[in-house]
Amino acid sequence: MTAESRADHRPSATPPLTERQEARRRRILDASARLAARGGFDAVQMREVAEAAGVALGTLYRYFPSKIHLLVATMQDQLQHMHTTLRKHPPAGAAPAERVAETLMRAFRALQREPQLADAMVRALTFADRGVSPEVDTVSRLTTAIILDAMGTEQPTPAQLSAVRVIEHTWHSALITWLSGRASIAQVKIDIETVCRLIDLTAPSAPERAGR
Repeated sequence: MTAESRADHRPSATPPLTERQEARRRRILDASARLAARGGFDAVQMREVAEAAGVALGTLYRYFPSKIHLLVATMQDQLQHMHTTLRKHPPAGAAPAERVAETLMRAFRALQREPQLADAMVRALTFADRGVSPEVDTVSRLTTAIILDAMGTEQPTPAQLSAVRVIEHTWHSALITWLSGRASIAQVKIDIETVCRLIDLTAPSAPERAGR
């Protein structure tokens, strides 16, 4: 499975949006991001999002059943933008662990530029219940694709996927502690670089690579 297929954000059973529907969805996500960037989680009110996006409130709810659905989708959209940027300007490190650490810190700094938006999206992920599981899973798959791209790995082993999950958990936890003022950027960088060493520990040995 390629990184692109892992990052696909629509279930196969969902028909693709028309060009007009996609444009409407784009306006909604842009409005959500703008409101969150200005006032955080509490500033994202569905009626205000609908007005800012130029859609009816009922239309907004057809796209996103709740504020949590909307903000999780906004985070997915932000990560997709980061993924595109990272593919155009990939990390320059020589080792996979180094490239992943650089990638995650670049993503972190992008969120750092919009702390209110970052806080709103992370709070939505934290509050999400089972009804938002598909959207949360999509965010996780996209994060995994970003990490695997940085590793340069198209067919990860189970051990590598386990390491990626631990890295994702650490990155998410580091983001929360930074947003709450309990960790500095320097501390976040150290934690990210430390956990990324798991990539070296789970790398296939030379005989395993030769046997593929």
